[in-house]
Amino acid sequence: MEPSEVRRAVDAGVAAASALGLQVDDAAVVHNSNRIVVRLIPCDVLARVAPQALFSGARFEVEVAVRLAETNSPVAELESRVEPHVHVRDAFAVTLWTYYEPVATSDIAPPDYAHALTRLHAGLREIHLEAPHFTDRVADAQRVAADREQSPELPEPDRELLSNTLSRLRAAISARGSGDQLLHGEPHPGNLLNTRRGPLFVDLETCCLGPVEFDIAHAPEEVAEHYPGADRELLALCRILMRAMVTAWRWDREDQFPNGLHWRIEGLNQLRAALDADG
Repeated sequence: MEPSEVRRAVDAGVAAASALGLQVDDAAVVHNSNRIVVRLIPCDVLARVAPQALFSGARFEVEVAVRLAETNSPVAELESRVEPHVHVRDAFAVTLWTYYEPVATSDIAPPDYAHALTRLHAGLREIHLEAPHFTDRVADAQRVAADREQSPELPEPDRELLSNTLSRLRAAISARGSGDQLLHGEPHPGNLLNTRRGPLFVDLETCCLGPVEFDIAHAPEEVAEHYPGADRELLALCRILMRAMVTAWRWDREDQFPNGLHWRIEGLNQLRAALDADG
């Protein structure tokens, strides 16, 4: 969020929690992008606060979290002292989550990462929700890359590279006809907490349908070596597709990812390197 919005968003999170009987004397922003994550003290709750326009995504995330909690999946849980709802305050959508005290190191060993992702996929197979297909997410990235008004600073040669890569790999992966299931959508290291309970995934609003390789592609390469039964050829395609998607989103004029300019350039460099390696 822009700095001018952050204060209002923090106040909205505090107000939502206080109205539900949680004691809040202080608040600290622990993450800021298109929404903020705020630790509320001393009740030790994480408030995730987004513009009200993202209400439907927050509601979907709450529903996924509630369902996954019933399967003992490795995911962060909603705050148990309040009802699992999306609370609207001052044009912001607020959800309240359990705060997990971080362990000494944030590093998660590849076997542990793969085990957590395998367990998550098993839990996701047990629940049934209407969710977008991964190709819908690819289409969103394609629209960003193709629309000069939405990505005005994207150089034309790079626009063509992104558009062609997204189109080609979307078709190639779909043509393989691999079985689809409900996925996390973005289980990268930034969405995996190392806690005393073990690794826990967060940011469930990105759940979508697709092959498990689409999820594995977001994890470090060493993780795939410990994920049972992964299709290596499909995974290679998904890795390049993932890089292209993330890079396209960084060029969106409304993107608020931290240090976005760096990741725009770095994303293109990584994509070219991956395409060169793929031949």
